[in-house]
Amino acid sequence: MAQDLKRSLTIAGHRTSLSLEAEFWEALNAAARAENKSLAVLVGEIDATRGERNLSSAIRVWLLRRAQAPQQ
Repeated sequence: MAQDLKRSLTIAGHRTSLSLEAEFWEALNAAARAENKSLAVLVGEIDATRGERNLSSAIRVWLLRRAQAPQQ
């Protein structure tokens, strides 16, 4: 059974920890590279728009929507 990987980041001036499966960490890092952003900046942007979702869930949903978006 796959285990979540926990990472700590500083976003919006505060430290936070996230637990995501390895595949989601890989996809998130690839998205940050593709958008020429640091991981912390990208996670901060997702955090700012997540609403009531917890941050890990918001990241998974953001990655899903990104994957489903028409390629430009």
